[in-house]
Amino acid sequence: MNTETEKRSLLLEMIAFSTVDGQLHQREYDFLWLVAQELSIEWAVFRDLFHQEHSIQIIKSEFQRIQQFYRLALIMYCDGILHEKEAKAIQQIAIEMGLNPNATRRVLDLMKQAPNAIVDPRVLLKVFQEQHN
Repeated sequence: MNTETEKRSLLLEMIAFSTVDGQLHQREYDFLWLVAQELSIEWAVFRDLFHQEHSIQIIKSEFQRIQQFYRLALIMYCDGILHEKEAKAIQQIAIEMGLNPNATRRVLDLMKQAPNAIVDPRVLLKVFQEQHN
């Protein structure tokens, strides 16, 4: 992630996705704050993002698109409730990101089977790399 604008855009996308089921759970909010801290976003800026519109910004790097997809998937699972709207929305977002639908489905299945929805990063990348062959 290079610019402040890109970082904000990623967080805005995550905020929009986290409310697709009609509510923002505390665990989702906490996760968003953790991501904001990793991106070096200050608290005041983070809070302000909840009052901004999300404009789509294309992520050029495939690795960064995979990272963002995985972050969104973690938000989907972090509240312990898998809402149908979330499942549909994440598939659409992945397609719009240009990610392989078969790979994204496999990752989501792996997350569903994992006790805490965490997938080893090497496995995550391997799933997407297999689709290139």
